[in-house]
Amino acid sequence: MHRDEVLQVFRDCGAMLEGHFILSSGLRSPVFLQKARVFQYPAQTEKLCKALAEKIRAEIPGVTKVVSPAIGGIIPGYETSRHLGVPALYTERVDGQFELRRGFEISADDKVVVVEDIVSTGLSIRECVDALRKIGANVVAAACLIDRSGGEADVGVPLVKLIDFKVPAYPADQLPPELAAIPAIKPGSRGIQGVK
Repeated sequence: MHRDEVLQVFRDCGAMLEGHFILSSGLRSPVFLQKARVFQYPAQTEKLCKALAEKIRAEIPGVTKVVSPAIGGIIPGYETSRHLGVPALYTERVDGQFELRRGFEISADDKVVVVEDIVSTGLSIRECVDALRKIGANVVAAACLIDRSGGEADVGVPLVKLIDFKVPAYPADQLPPELAAIPAIKPGSRGIQGVK
């Protein structure tokens, strides 16, 4: 899929929002990609994840397992793994740290790709990669539908991305005046109320 096609899926699903948003990283942005609005439509989700699986297969042959950080990565991780024909696992936060639970197992022979929905700073992927390496997993790459960092995020492994979509993001104390004039909201999975 081309960049415009991917972004059109987000637009068609009402998932490209404009305003003043607090990202899960704490940074502020005038654009928020509400991927949950895309993931409610299986056909649209399949289209994106099938294209991501094709890129993974081309760039990282021989992947044997997909692991995603909960909760945002579970749906794209599952759907991407379905198209790769490999098991889908996910990590969960326990006392603030990612852990592989629920009887999921990874052997040292597995070639693991961490699949996330959207990358801003890369923190969730880095934490997931670190947790997997602590249990001896061979994490060969990470993948995402959209890299909104424009290639600047360090995820600790090679990153396969369906597209780049660089969106400005600012620390809360360095907002441009037009963004500072709009009330901030946190629409992601870690909070949905208005925030001052």
